[in-house]
Amino acid sequence: MRIVRTGARLTDLAVMELEGILDACLQRKPRVAVAVSGGRTPWPILRRLAGTDVDWRRIDVYQVDERVVPRGDSARNLTGLEEALLEHVPATVFPMPVEETDLVSAAERYAASLPPRFDLIHLGLGDDGHTASLVPGDPVLDVVDRGVALTEPYRGHRRMTLTFPTIARADSLVWIVAGVDKASMCRRLVAADASIPAGRVPQAHATLITDAL
Repeated sequence: MRIVRTGARLTDLAVMELEGILDACLQRKPRVAVAVSGGRTPWPILRRLAGTDVDWRRIDVYQVDERVVPRGDSARNLTGLEEALLEHVPATVFPMPVEETDLVSAAERYAASLPPRFDLIHLGLGDDGHTASLVPGDPVLDVVDRGVALTEPYRGHRRMTLTFPTIARADSLVWIVAGVDKASMCRRLVAADASIPAGRVPQAHATLITDAL
C-alpha cells in the first residue's frame, strides 16, 4: 500500500490523486467504471473533483454501499453523492436499488450490472474497522459467491454493499481516511490486520490518503 500523509491538505491531495487516476484510465479506454463510498469525508473532495477537467461523460459511477432508506433521506449515501458530484457532472450513475421490496433480488440485479472489474474504488474506514458496509461480525464478510450482498441491521439500518471479491478485483483502490480518531484503525489497516474488515482488503493496488497518521 502506498501511503500519502496529508496533514491539512487532505482534500487537495485526494483530488489530485483521484483526478490523476481517472485521467490515466480515460487515456487507456473509452469508458471508466468507478465506485464511491459514503460517509462525510468524500463530499468536499467530490465537489472539488466535479470542477476539474475530467471527462465525466465517459465515467460510470456506482455505489460501494447504501443504507436501506427512502430516496432523498439524509442517511442515503446517494443524497450526498448527488449533491456533491452528480448534479454537477454528466456522469452516468448506477444507484443501488435499496427502495425495492425484494432486496435480495435487487442486490442480484445490481451485481449483474457491475463491470467485470472496477477501474477505481474509493473506500473509507469506520471507527470499528469496517469498510464499505463490511462490518465486524456480519455474515456478509464471508460471502464469496456474490458481488453484492445485504447486511444485517447495523447502526440502525440494513445496508447493500459490494463484497470482498468485487473490491479485490479493482484495478485501483483509494482509501481516504480523515480524523485523528481513526489513527489506531488506520495503523491496523496499514498492517493488514485481518481481525478488522478493512484489513482483509488486498493492498497491492491500494493508496491510503490520510491525515490520521
